[in-house]
Amino acid sequence: MVERLVRAGAIVRVVSRRPGAALPGGVEVVRGDLAEPETLRPALRQVDRMYLFPAPATASDVVRLAERAGVRRIVTLSSGAVTTGHDTDFHLPVEQAVQASGLEWTHVRPGEFMLNNLWLWGPSIRAERVVREPFPDRAGRPVHERDIADVAAVALLEDGHQGKAYTLNGPELLSRRDQVRTIADAVGQDIRLEVVTPTEARDLYLAQGGFAAASAEFLSGLQAYSGPAAGSGPATDSAAVHRSEPGTLHDVIGAPARTFAAWAREHGPDFNAGRASGVAG
Repeated sequence: MVERLVRAGAIVRVVSRRPGAALPGGVEVVRGDLAEPETLRPALRQVDRMYLFPAPATASDVVRLAERAGVRRIVTLSSGAVTTGHDTDFHLPVEQAVQASGLEWTHVRPGEFMLNNLWLWGPSIRAERVVREPFPDRAGRPVHERDIADVAAVALLEDGHQGKAYTLNGPELLSRRDQVRTIADAVGQDIRLEVVTPTEARDLYLAQGGFAAASAEFLSGLQAYSGPAAGSGPATDSAAVHRSEPGTLHDVIGAPARTFAAWAREHGPDFNAGRASGVAG
């Protein structure tokens, strides 16, 4: 997203809880935490447009601060689960807070990120050339992270997108098996798909840490998208969220959605990183 905005000539300020990430030259980075809205005051000075990450507990306070600081347009990173009605307590409250402000708004609602596969499967592919998956035949339309950024940037920089919610999906309906095969083709090596039970998957995700651990209950199908109901995770809710037809990518950015095969080729080195030295990642 930052790269896209810089290429367009925008003056960009990045807010992070942990400043220090590698970013394009000329980008200002300041410390701030959406969980602590008062820390955002310095970051909001002289800002007129904001790309807002979801933090539902403080969304109203953050939006109020932004409005007082002179922000006039907010683009939210939301979810396709809002479109289908499965998200009622995470992304939806953020959307509602933004709409209630009276500021210009656009909601970007991607389905499943292709990038999730790198975070979820990357460690086991690098270490063992294996993916352990509880729902191998679950199908969806994963969307490239750069397509999400392109749509969000257009909504920030251009007029004509205010008051709209864009649901974004990739161009192909792919099962998890299909995705594993595509990654294998991209890295030029076989990757074994091992089917595990939801409980086994949850335990593996928790042990892995990071994104996998943070979403372990949902990814393993033991928790619904919104709420704790067991047995209604990816096997049911996610299928409805991500099986919808491709979204409005072409209409917004004037280009077709990037394919999963293209994404896998771009990230091939990430699935290979560390193998020569025996690092599992």
